[in-house]
Amino acid sequence: MLHSQDILVNWTPQETRVAIIESGAVQELHVERTLERGLVGNVYVGKVVRVLPGMQSAFIDIGLDRAAFLHVADLHRDATNHKPGRHGDGQVPIEKRVHEGQALMVQVIKDPIGTKGARLSTQISVAGRLLVFLPQDDHIGISQKIGSPELRDALRSRMLALLGEADNREGRTRSGGFILRTNAEDATDDELAGDIAYLRKTWGAIREQGLKSPPGTLLYQELNLAQRVLRDLVNERVQSIRIDSALQFDTLKAFGDTYTPTAVARLALYKGERPIFDLYNVDTEIQRALARRVDLKSGGYLIVDQTEALTTVDVNTGGYVGARNFDETIYKTNLEAAQAIARQLRLRNLGGIIIIDFIDMQREEHREHVLSELRKQLQRDRTKVTVSGFSSLGLVEMTRKRTRESLAHMLCEPCPTCEGRGQVRTARTVCYDILREILREARQFSPREFRVVASATVVEMLLDEESAHLAGLSDFIGKPISLQAEPTMSPEQYDIVLL
Repeated sequence: MLHSQDILVNWTPQETRVAIIESGAVQELHVERTLERGLVGNVYVGKVVRVLPGMQSAFIDIGLDRAAFLHVADLHRDATNHKPGRHGDGQVPIEKRVHEGQALMVQVIKDPIGTKGARLSTQISVAGRLLVFLPQDDHIGISQKIGSPELRDALRSRMLALLGEADNREGRTRSGGFILRTNAEDATDDELAGDIAYLRKTWGAIREQGLKSPPGTLLYQELNLAQRVLRDLVNERVQSIRIDSALQFDTLKAFGDTYTPTAVARLALYKGERPIFDLYNVDTEIQRALARRVDLKSGGYLIVDQTEALTTVDVNTGGYVGARNFDETIYKTNLEAAQAIARQLRLRNLGGIIIIDFIDMQREEHREHVLSELRKQLQRDRTKVTVSGFSSLGLVEMTRKRTRESLAHMLCEPCPTCEGRGQVRTARTVCYDILREILREARQFSPREFRVVASATVVEMLLDEESAHLAGLSDFIGKPISLQAEPTMSPEQYDIVLL
């Protein structure tokens, strides 16, 4: 049974935050900062700066700090005036389709993440409330979430009839294809026709500007987060959308009246004295979503580690001893963990390869039930997810499509002390590094004195536990060694000054 949802929108001039609440708990978080808006959906005039035949890709300058990446699979067959042909995997090689200095109209399909530039496609799509317009194609697609074959056939027939009427009125042959989004399931013909007209008009403006604009020009910008809430996140389960800014409420209402009339009826201005996110302790949930450890209600816990290559989730029983025997304890903990993991993936917006290390289960039926529960919980995810079964090592491997930065990458940065490793060298290790460095310097230089400048913890250890070794080194090199504590230095930092 699917529960009703509430959407909370916290708006400030510098940042928009959206929380989706279900059964009193935060299920999804979306954050967009004015100075760091995502690029997915934006359309640019790009310039090819380098073609890499070995990788079947090209680097495209679209006016960002880093060149963007275009793979041959994301080149539309008509984008470069080449007909499709066979080459290895069925693609015309990229070096025969694009060349350095060439201008291309491209769309961002994946934001820059870490050190990687944005990923591009020349297969342009423009999203509306009910439809996605594909100006370079001519087929009619239906959202996979509309499952009934009869309904899918009926929607396709209605769309073909509406497109035929529109083309006849405008005196042209069929141009462009469409994908019907999930919320088009109950749309009227007038609503579909309105979306068709809006999307074709939008595309006409993009194409006209693209013909006369230099490379690096932004031709079309995706809607902001508050607008995307009305367009993308509202479904039959959403009972209210509350926003805490009167200015943005009016702006959003005007947008909704034009493009999402069914969604705008649920829009309300929050006037409470408490901050809107305090209603469901959303800020506390954000802090928890940035932590490694996730406590389960039973007493078990998860450890979530995110790296550039993949994300690992380790399940532990912790203090849970509630079941009748050890096998049942493990089984119950893993079932609860499956539910928590699916929620954490949404909250943290984790993508890419994800490895889950459930506690080892001896009974095959337990493993099947846990895997089934995980898949069931992941069905609620708006992002495409693929789950494999248990591997020979007892691990569950899965992937979750990554299009934007994770919550941690958006809100945090690597620790300047440990440089993102999550640990620092001990004071004793740093002391021995210092002693070796002094010996190395003494073989090359002959100063009057060596002065060690380091953190207070390291200096204290050199004066106490390592004092004998320090004195022995001073005698060996025949030079005095003085110590100076520097409060601003991290535990791993030190300087050796030659006096």
